[in-house]
Amino acid sequence: MKVWNNSRIRIGRRALIGGLAGSLILPYAPQKAATQWVDRKRLSDASTAASNIKQLNSLSISVRNEVHLAAAYRGPGLNTPVNVKSVSKTLMATLVLIAMDKGILSGPSQPMLPLLGELAPKGLDPRVNDITLDHLLSMRSGLVRTSGPNYGTWVNSSDWISYVLTEPATSRPGTQMSYSTGDYHLLSAILTSVTGRSTHELAQAWIGEPLDTPLPEWNRDPQGIFMGGNNMAISPNGLRRFGEMALAGGVFGGKRIVSEEKLRAAWTPRARSPFSGHQYGYGWFQTLMSGVRVYYGRGYGGQMIYVIPQRETVVIMTSDATQPARSSGHGGVLNRLMADSILPAISRA
Repeated sequence: MKVWNNSRIRIGRRALIGGLAGSLILPYAPQKAATQWVDRKRLSDASTAASNIKQLNSLSISVRNEVHLAAAYRGPGLNTPVNVKSVSKTLMATLVLIAMDKGILSGPSQPMLPLLGELAPKGLDPRVNDITLDHLLSMRSGLVRTSGPNYGTWVNSSDWISYVLTEPATSRPGTQMSYSTGDYHLLSAILTSVTGRSTHELAQAWIGEPLDTPLPEWNRDPQGIFMGGNNMAISPNGLRRFGEMALAGGVFGGKRIVSEEKLRAAWTPRARSPFSGHQYGYGWFQTLMSGVRVYYGRGYGGQMIYVIPQRETVVIMTSDATQPARSSGHGGVLNRLMADSILPAISRA
């Protein structure tokens, strides 16, 4: 790989446009203020380490909205929409919060069941009446878990909404987190029910267009509701812009996308993952890495968005979505890359 220089940064490069696999792209030279925060040698070492992670397809790093590293080591290019798996939950939570900003939904404490309208089956367990939007967003509904071992049975059922609401509950609403895509699919159904528009249409209008990034259609349930919480597609560059929007308190390109108040709510801990032990808000996990607070969304196979306000940094990683990424495997490798290589390269000089 060729190495080139300008006055600000030294980084490997093959192409400046197109996001070709195997390329390193620097769209524009970072401003001096941002460059002072970045140890270029350490960042180059982090990129080398990333390139040797065979399951990792791309890595993008921006500091103070300046792109310092944008690499497609393999797989699709950086402008190509890719399946970000459960990072879809981060995007879906944002859609719900935007709907609250618009007054379409009243707030997190709003009961779920009336919002589903005719999509809700009859004769439900009375505890379902106690489930709120807050419980769905933080995956504390108490409903049957549809991720993990139950996922295949759920997506092969004739009615995903009915399955989630009628299978025996596992706990009382609001008592414990159970990681479940079904909770987020109910949110997608609610958005469709209360707006009369598809979740894809809302996602493109409320997130895709303001970020100047296309969001292709993804799979739907048998009733035609776009899946909530999984299988959305967005390009690595588009996901980086989404992270920069969150870092800026809900603003991108001078346009307000979601209120700062709702973002604070999304980043407020409400539950704890039974797997990683990390805290969870609305669509965002959070933890400490190298002593720094990191907010992140994650998806199967190693799809990651990290937002680090203390360093004014956004890091995007996309991986082979056909391979698992558990905390003890590829997912742990990516978190160690963040903690041990990327964060030490970025400081507040």
